[in-house]
Amino acid sequence: MSLPVTLNCDMGEAFGLYRMGDDAALMPLINVANVACGFHASDYNHMRTTVQLARRHGVRVGAHPSLPDLQGFGRREMAMTREEMANCVIYQIGALKGFLDADGMSLNHIKPHGVLYGMAARMEHIAHAICDAADVFEVPIMGMAGTLHEEIYTDRGHRFVAEFYADLDYDDEGKLIITREHDAKDPAEAGARCLRAVTEGKVKSVGGQDLPTKAETICVHSDTPNAVEIANAVRNAVSAQLESK
Repeated sequence: MSLPVTLNCDMGEAFGLYRMGDDAALMPLINVANVACGFHASDYNHMRTTVQLARRHGVRVGAHPSLPDLQGFGRREMAMTREEMANCVIYQIGALKGFLDADGMSLNHIKPHGVLYGMAARMEHIAHAICDAADVFEVPIMGMAGTLHEEIYTDRGHRFVAEFYADLDYDDEGKLIITREHDAKDPAEAGARCLRAVTEGKVKSVGGQDLPTKAETICVHSDTPNAVEIANAVRNAVSAQLESK
């Protein structure tokens, strides 16, 4: 099924014997996988397994680097300098790229995880640190339109990919509400919201305000309890609109 936007998923987030998300069921539904690089989740075995799963399904793979916060799943803020953050991100991407090279795949993009994503949206030195890492690997960066993601990534000459979230809410200022744990969402509502973001460029905030947005790619988190149902609903909603034109 062809979509007018890509569907991406944060995945490969198991660790050791612990399991997180249904990657096997999600992978056939998506175009792009953001693979955890070991600092908020995953390890060398799960990284390799996820890359191989993506290859079998023809899914492109990007790096999903995080703050070094395994216990908090990368969703607790830390104070780091630009250089330290850049080194932290380069280290993680380099590890994933090794597994991609081993399976004859290319690194598709970079997408910071969790609080690091939010920090880069509002803190200049963190956004620049992400760019410093992207300078090394020369791939696009996913982020939120209307934030420092778009401003600094594009100013630095990087390809910016505007991302919309199917399973997270937006506050009245248009900022993403990043939670420690994700609740289940109504699949039909998620599909309708994503369709509106694609066709109208709007999203309704938690306070009921219509806000401008961009959606070149839509994210579903693998750790959202009903992620598979949401991914199917988003695909169906967006593809139905495409077919009706």
